[in-house]
Amino acid sequence: MGGDVCGHTEGMADSPASLRVLVTGATGFVGQHLVPELVDAGHEVRAMTRHPDTYDGPGEAVHGDVFDPETLDKPLADVDVAYYFVHSLDAKDFERLDAEAATAFGEAAKRAGVSQIVYLGGLGADDQELSPHLRSRREVEGRLGAAGVPVTVLRAAIVVGHGGISWEITRQLVDKLPAMVAPRWVKTRTQPIALADVVRYLVGVAGNDDAIGRTFEIGGPDQIDYLEMLRVASTVIKGHAPPIVPVPILSPRLSSYWLSLVTDVDTMTARNLVDSMDTEVLVTDHSIHDVVPGDPMTYEEAVRRAITDRQASEA
Repeated sequence: MGGDVCGHTEGMADSPASLRVLVTGATGFVGQHLVPELVDAGHEVRAMTRHPDTYDGPGEAVHGDVFDPETLDKPLADVDVAYYFVHSLDAKDFERLDAEAATAFGEAAKRAGVSQIVYLGGLGADDQELSPHLRSRREVEGRLGAAGVPVTVLRAAIVVGHGGISWEITRQLVDKLPAMVAPRWVKTRTQPIALADVVRYLVGVAGNDDAIGRTFEIGGPDQIDYLEMLRVASTVIKGHAPPIVPVPILSPRLSSYWLSLVTDVDTMTARNLVDSMDTEVLVTDHSIHDVVPGDPMTYEEAVRRAITDRQASEA
């Protein structure tokens, strides 16, 4: 690390409650829940958005666009920790776009003397054949740190919370279908995690010397397949599980059309997500619990919280 980075790191260790923090994607699914928690923790937070004039959340709204490198220097100035929550799943060439954006952000963070970048990536073993979506997440990890800023990576599978794309697919399938003919990927195991636990981990690694430059796997206690996820969600929402019949002939392309027909997720995003659902993604390293202690919610608890939050938002 260079001199500026070392200086910031020492400051963070001495006074972790007074960090200068930038959150990209501050109006997105995770960002909008993280910003108030960081403010409550005593940090000075900048919420980066392309439209700061319409931002109504806590923290200081600042303009910035990771796809326009010239806009990044100002929001990153004097920042200790930068959170990176940007992806382009709805774009056909999302791998190129996300790689270029991550490179530009990492370089701008280095120029600004940022001490730590925190990135929420995707679970999946390095020796697995990853889908384009998961492969892109892994590439972004490297691109963010290529200029020399230490990156803390939290790798997660499905994040269960009101407004999240993966959770919304589950909820809408359960809401709209009395019975399902499901693709073969419903038998793939995964390890969902509650949004509240993701936010807790994200807050806990900020300025934490034990987290600097490390990669962690995060997940709830349940290792279950998508079929069981649908059944549990249906039992919570409707009081019973619907008949679900896996059909191996549904290709990824047909699966994405099926999801976009039944839910409000666009076809391109659905296809990119479906491509990842054939890959088993489970937590194998539990070291995050040594850095940020606490027991994560079960999948059923996470579902109940998501439903409660949705009802509150509609009240």
